[in-house]
Amino acid sequence: MVTAKVLIRMHGGYEAVVLVVLPEPDDVRRFAGELHAQGKPWAGDAFGWRTEYQPERSESPLDSKLLFTPADFCIGESGVWFFSLMWEHGKDAPPVEFLDDKNILGPVTPE
Repeated sequence: MVTAKVLIRMHGGYEAVVLVVLPEPDDVRRFAGELHAQGKPWAGDAFGWRTEYQPERSESPLDSKLLFTPADFCIGESGVWFFSLMWEHGKDAPPVEFLDDKNILGPVTPE
């Protein structure tokens, strides 16, 4: 885990810098892989962040050419720090990753 500075944009044009604790990416991938192996829906807190996993479903998503709904995993909060995995090439293929860390200013360093 690493403590990082995050820029939070608020209403009225105000901004704040806050500290957050971010998990190691490999720890998150390992956890997501364990949930994926179980193949059951799950929601809760992991590594201090809201987390969800949905297994693959045989029905096609609305307005999509996909023949199935891919399994997906997400952790974090959009606009702060968010990481997701989607098994869009099938449940046995490696997942596609997405990371939204544009508001992370960097790790906290001792002064």
